[in-house]
Amino acid sequence: MTTGLERLNTATTEDATQALTRCCGSRRWVEAMLAVRPFRDAEHLYAEATTAWEHTGPEDWKEAFTHHPRIGDVSKLREKYASTAQWSSQEQQGVAAADERVLEALAQGNRDYEARYGFIFLVCATGKSAAEMLALLQGRMNNTSDAELRIAAAEHAKITRIRLEKLLAS
Repeated sequence: MTTGLERLNTATTEDATQALTRCCGSRRWVEAMLAVRPFRDAEHLYAEATTAWEHTGPEDWKEAFTHHPRIGDVSKLREKYASTAQWSSQEQQGVAAADERVLEALAQGNRDYEARYGFIFLVCATGKSAAEMLALLQGRMNNTSDAELRIAAAEHAKITRIRLEKLLAS
């Protein structure tokens, strides 16, 4: 049986690009990852992913953010993000059980956040309830734009790691 790592290492450049883009939507990050293939083991993959992300910058981060649905936006998950919809819905499971009031506040918070910062609110949602994500969103609304961009980039790095783990497990 072929492992996820073996599949990634032996995939065509096109297939590996698609697989890695599911994990992180920054073209620069994907290109860096392709350049260091094959990976010796999972830890090598994760270390290279971290290094590649550390060599990206604000424009790359914003590009990667565009590959994520808004927290709680189930209709957009299905529509625009078909290639990552299953992973995103697993990551956002905490939203499924939320009451209408929390969902409405989250939707409004997302709109306010985007208006303030110019990109979607990004949080590693795995294991968090909708109320927890809402509290995090509200708590981050007073950050400077630069600080918030760096926080979002750090959250994205966590998401990428989780998605790489899923890629290897699939």
